[in-house]
Amino acid sequence: MPVMKIRGGDLDLVEYEFTSFSPGENIRPCGLKKDYRLAPVSGTVVARAPARIHLTVLDMNRFSPDRPGGGGIGFAIGVYCTAEVECTDSGLEIDYTREPILRHFAEAFRQVVGYEGGFKIRARDHQYEHVGLGSTSTILIAVANALNVAVGSPLTSDQLRLLLGCNFVEETVAGNVAFGFETGVGPAASTHGGMVVMGDELALIYRHAFGMGKNVYIAIPSSEISSAGEKEFDLLMNKARTLDYRDRELKSYLVLMDLIPALERGDLRKIGDVIWEIEFRGSKRAEVEHHGFEIYRYMAALRDAGLEFVGMSSVGPSIAVITGRPEEEVAKILASAGLRIAIATTVENEGLKVHLEERA
Repeated sequence: MPVMKIRGGDLDLVEYEFTSFSPGENIRPCGLKKDYRLAPVSGTVVARAPARIHLTVLDMNRFSPDRPGGGGIGFAIGVYCTAEVECTDSGLEIDYTREPILRHFAEAFRQVVGYEGGFKIRARDHQYEHVGLGSTSTILIAVANALNVAVGSPLTSDQLRLLLGCNFVEETVAGNVAFGFETGVGPAASTHGGMVVMGDELALIYRHAFGMGKNVYIAIPSSEISSAGEKEFDLLMNKARTLDYRDRELKSYLVLMDLIPALERGDLRKIGDVIWEIEFRGSKRAEVEHHGFEIYRYMAALRDAGLEFVGMSSVGPSIAVITGRPEEEVAKILASAGLRIAIATTVENEGLKVHLEERA
């Protein structure tokens, strides 16, 4: 695995060695391991989790692949990942294209709750990978909840988020896994729905319904810049950290003093103004500029056309628009900027749903 250099300032240069390992190794129990009274169910547990738009990290100096956190804001959208889980006598059978990441979390869950049986897992994600819509975190939180219900719900939703965040991994080419970046925004938004504000160490600070009666349109501009692997590490742990040293206080102030009051009032235009300001601040600026200034040109054109809310998700390149205008009108505005609607949906304010399909 590569050794990556992290520079946060003139006198802040360290090396980080990505260490890969087999799924099921290096489990972090997060203080949750104890004797639980398990009650495995008969039948198939089905969980459906909404994807998320991740608007910004608050301070990238507070997270790394070894330390989940950093704070952030984001919201759930009506695009879904599903997981189906059955309890079996032994073993772990997984039907999913990215099998190692599910295997690792399933082993972490089994170790923490003390489950000695097996699982049959079938998962399907939303098919929009590495474009900023959180396919990894969304499928994992769906699987986590299905596993939990399947053995009698020993953990709370917040405990599941913590366990997932501390054991969040990405797969390697060789089929192993390595710890990845996790702010906790995705699992929190998927679990609770609406807009969430996260503090450090995966703490859920605030949640509120958002965008009621409005439409969400997502454009995915073409980009030759990778937003995964070594490219993502380089971006997040170098330029982004430096910019957050400068702007983290401002971003936090904007969230506390402007964003949250606007959410309480349901003022979409004010919310959009705050997010637009954040697009040029700290690590968010690094994420946007990672794709070149073309992303700023796209978003500025949409703002100039009067669309209330425009923001790039995560490390991009997906751009989310929220507006009360109809799809036909928005499609014309996007077309004039050289974009098209890839996804038309709404904000998801209900969050993850789980149900049991009993055996016939």
